[in-house]
Amino acid sequence: MTSQLEDSGFLGVLMLDTRFPRIVGDIGHPATFAYATRYEVVPGASAQRVVRGRDPALLVPFIAAARRLVQAGATAVTTSCGFLVVFQRELQAALSVPVWTSSLLLLPALPRAGVVTVDAAALAVEHLRAAGADPATPVEGLAPGCAFQRTLLDDLPALDVDDARRQVVAAATRLLQREPALDDIVLECTNMPPYAEAVRQATGRRVHDITTLIAQRFAPRAARAH
Repeated sequence: MTSQLEDSGFLGVLMLDTRFPRIVGDIGHPATFAYATRYEVVPGASAQRVVRGRDPALLVPFIAAARRLVQAGATAVTTSCGFLVVFQRELQAALSVPVWTSSLLLLPALPRAGVVTVDAAALAVEHLRAAGADPATPVEGLAPGCAFQRTLLDDLPALDVDDARRQVVAAATRLLQREPALDDIVLECTNMPPYAEAVRQATGRRVHDITTLIAQRFAPRAARAH
């Protein structure tokens, strides 16, 4: 799947092997970006294996898929799950183009930031360290077992968008109740950007996600190439 402007190079997106719905704003929806994108699904890379299993056996197929994207013309590569930050170093070493595995890579430049994630119990110090972030960065997750979390981690075919918005805003609110001095909120999950504006309105904080990272790092490259 590819969008317009491919002749000027495109953004390659490594996709988990999922079926859950993706709305505009989600990294997996082709209308999310105004510049050329191509998606490469990594077979067998379920959300459970990546998020909760941290399966190291997935590194080899992710590198292979990333190389296919670069060979096809990708000028940068990103992913559809922020937990893949644990592969950041290895993926970057294997490719000749920039790799941005996760919005967590924004954290080193945001000294007073916290993270909202799909599963706080699964987001470990190793993920923060892989992003170059402070291991003490505050993290808040979706309510365990809520519908949005189950849709994403259990790969369910239905998505309640209104409930998903409420759950992401509620997680951000809980984060600020614990850490009121935060200036910035980073949404780890690449399925959360559609709800970023609601989080901004509810919290009054700056909100960042994988799409804002790509806007900072890839969009200028695409504009120069075009």
